[in-house]
Amino acid sequence: MRVGLLGLGRIGAFHAATLAAHPLVDELIVADPVRTSPYGRPGDPFESDAVVIATPTGTHAELILKACERGIPAFCEKPVAGTVADTVKVLEASAGNRVQIGFQRRFDPGYAAAAAALRAGELGELHRVHLVTADPAPPHADYIPMSGGIFRDCHIHDFDILRWVTGREVVSVYAKGANRGAAFFAEAGDVDNSAALLTLDDGTLATLQGSRYNGGGYDVRMELAGTRRTQAVGLSPRAPLHTTEGPSGEDEPWPDFVARFEVAYRNEIDRFLRSDRSLCPIEDALEALYVAEATDLSMREGRSVEVAEVRR
Repeated sequence: MRVGLLGLGRIGAFHAATLAAHPLVDELIVADPVRTSPYGRPGDPFESDAVVIATPTGTHAELILKACERGIPAFCEKPVAGTVADTVKVLEASAGNRVQIGFQRRFDPGYAAAAAALRAGELGELHRVHLVTADPAPPHADYIPMSGGIFRDCHIHDFDILRWVTGREVVSVYAKGANRGAAFFAEAGDVDNSAALLTLDDGTLATLQGSRYNGGGYDVRMELAGTRRTQAVGLSPRAPLHTTEGPSGEDEPWPDFVARFEVAYRNEIDRFLRSDRSLCPIEDALEALYVAEATDLSMREGRSVEVAEVRR
């Protein structure tokens, strides 16, 4: 097939290499206003059988809808749009078209194995979940004002994988944030450290921790505590952890999200090209965004927030 790729930034360049090497891709058409790629040829990405969108957030909605108008399946990095209202508009306007949103953790072997073990009853009845997402260093200061804040930008991946692994919905949240690093976070109305308590629709409690300043390395983990056993995701030798009882993170820590989720990124593109349905539709992205909106509101107003409140 012929595939179009829009955007050749960090993740776009990675997707370009993945697409160029994929056995189903005969031709790759790339488009970026300032960057070039050794993979593919310049041209109109919409003159293709499918498109991959890896452009800045503010362009996603328009490009998704353009692909839908052409009747072309589209893969788009998260988010669909910057707000709930705009995400709903894209969802409604794209009805009947195949659009897959880039929540790559669904395609990570560790998270997939945890979901399978839970559904097979190997963990027993689920009682608690713990999630961690921590960057080794903050993004550039210019990015923060347009990021949407730590819960929408960073933790939305945690909210999506929590729903996907457990098969449950988040019904209420209580969140806190702190500024422990550079002033540009507070100046943009954001925080650089975060914590939240989430209640699922069956009463299961989930806790969440995050940071833009995890000096040990990139740390993304999930723990599922059931009545039979506790299942952990992300405790590989490259997890940036040290224990007083002995060695833990024995190998070089993960430096960033691309290295940690390299296999997942390749898997999601492969599944997008091979599947005849979306494996992460806009509806799921919207559900994760509702939770992100609720946690952000909770942090700002210092109270527990029902997710139903932001749905309204």
